[in-house]
Amino acid sequence: MATGIPKTQSQGQAASHFSDSKLNNNLDACFLYPGKMPASEILKTDRAKCVKLWSKSEQPSLANENCLYYGDNLPILASLMEDNAVKGQVKLIYIDPPFATKSVFQSRSQTDAYSDLLSGNNYIEFIRQRLILLRELLAEDGSIYVHLDENMAFYIKVIMDEIFGQRNFRNWITRKKCNPKNYTRKTYGNVSDFILFYTKSDIYVWNRPVEEWTDLRANKEYEYLEKETGRRYKKVPIHAPGARNGETGKPWRGMNPPPGKHWQYPPKTLDEMDARGEIYWSATGNPRRKIYLDSSSGIPVQDIWLEFRDAYNQNIKITGYPTEKNPDLLARIIQGSSNPGDLVLDCFAGSGTTLSVASELGRRWIGIDNSSEAIATTLRRFAKGCDRMGDFVSQQASLQDNLPDTESRQLSLFNLEESRLSPESIHEKNEMINDFALYAVEARAWELEEIQKQWIEWQ
Repeated sequence: MATGIPKTQSQGQAASHFSDSKLNNNLDACFLYPGKMPASEILKTDRAKCVKLWSKSEQPSLANENCLYYGDNLPILASLMEDNAVKGQVKLIYIDPPFATKSVFQSRSQTDAYSDLLSGNNYIEFIRQRLILLRELLAEDGSIYVHLDENMAFYIKVIMDEIFGQRNFRNWITRKKCNPKNYTRKTYGNVSDFILFYTKSDIYVWNRPVEEWTDLRANKEYEYLEKETGRRYKKVPIHAPGARNGETGKPWRGMNPPPGKHWQYPPKTLDEMDARGEIYWSATGNPRRKIYLDSSSGIPVQDIWLEFRDAYNQNIKITGYPTEKNPDLLARIIQGSSNPGDLVLDCFAGSGTTLSVASELGRRWIGIDNSSEAIATTLRRFAKGCDRMGDFVSQQASLQDNLPDTESRQLSLFNLEESRLSPESIHEKNEMINDFALYAVEARAWELEEIQKQWIEWQ
């Protein structure tokens, strides 16, 4: 693959065709559409009045308390902007918002979980308003990941360039979401969705994710064995693209760097490396650097993720909530862009995957969702863990045999008790997560009365 060099180091052949004004690469475009509100007005969004419904601690520390909110996330986010323990303190935001599918999604118990009916500029503005508030909550060294599909990812990328700055765009991650499809329509199979990764500044938390080496892959890439030490290594060039006028551009051992290149290290450092046996000399006197397998922490993760598919067989543990994401996907993101004790926020919390994984990894968290079914699912997950996907199939068939048709269609996932599961069901029981406070928008607190009672019984 060709590697470009800066304009200042070129010989001028290509660059001479362009004046400096034509090479202005700033993003000067503005995305306009009907209904786009000024950011200043969005920041004045009415604050939600929330009431606390439950807390494990009678006198929790606001700075360290995990919080689960029920209600519209826009006014709740606006209210969090007045909390100094939250504003500018969130190290990681992950959101998996609606995808503009014009659909209503149901849980595996056939209960309406959430509506995804917005589209076009209405959808774009819905997401934009929340991103503007989320930016205010994000720490200067914080990161945000937005999970979307092909319907709106390209539009939201432009919106995020406006809000977070094009310079703070880090990755367009492609995730394989499912097994290959046998489409009957005339298109390629759609097996991917996307995650947009931005930071608030150039300095941000980054723990590079790596994959473990397998013997097969390690032996293929590190194909040489050092006789003196038995260490496995590979050979790489000791020069890099671009001419230099300093030490790295000077001759070393009587050799100049190749034309248009420079040494990766000053000659003095190269001498030290050679003395340690870290330079390989070919029969023709060509030096290359040795890179040792035992110095590698693993294979750096790239921007195509193939291993985090949604539930695809009957033994995978799930909550039954629609569109819930793979916990290992969230673990990679949380470990890569936060540290233990950091604050993580998910304002489209759904089944609580982000919150559960954040707890497991020692992070603090804030979750928000506008669906009572989502809150119920999250609390059941906190108390009971997850079930094998096949259990939802067997229990639904059993329940529908014993209940009137209307009642069987309205079952809440929250009320699927262990006693109703088939005898052979293996119910995942993790350590209960109860170190949090449950809040609701004051006007809608009554909607969680039964859910709240069930949660208290589980304590």
